[in-house]
Amino acid sequence: MKSRTGLIIAGVAIAVIGLMIYSSMDLAGYRVEVCKEFQGRSACRTASGANREAALRTASDNACALISSGMTDSIACQGTTPVSVKWLKGN
Repeated sequence: MKSRTGLIIAGVAIAVIGLMIYSSMDLAGYRVEVCKEFQGRSACRTASGANREAALRTASDNACALISSGMTDSIACQGTTPVSVKWLKGN
């Protein structure tokens, strides 16, 4: 009885891990490098996303996080046009 319960638990755990791996592989369909300038500072960051908009937003937000300080600066930085946007091959 104990070994059967153990096998069921192991099977469920393997299925959950497999689903997590499969799901994460599908999310990185688009990769982009975004460079931003704000208040004399600049930063470039690369990000992946399920779609172009998600990848672009994430890379832009990450670059702004490095060169802005505080919520007001962060929002102002995110509203600026990137200096460069380079689309990369997925994964």
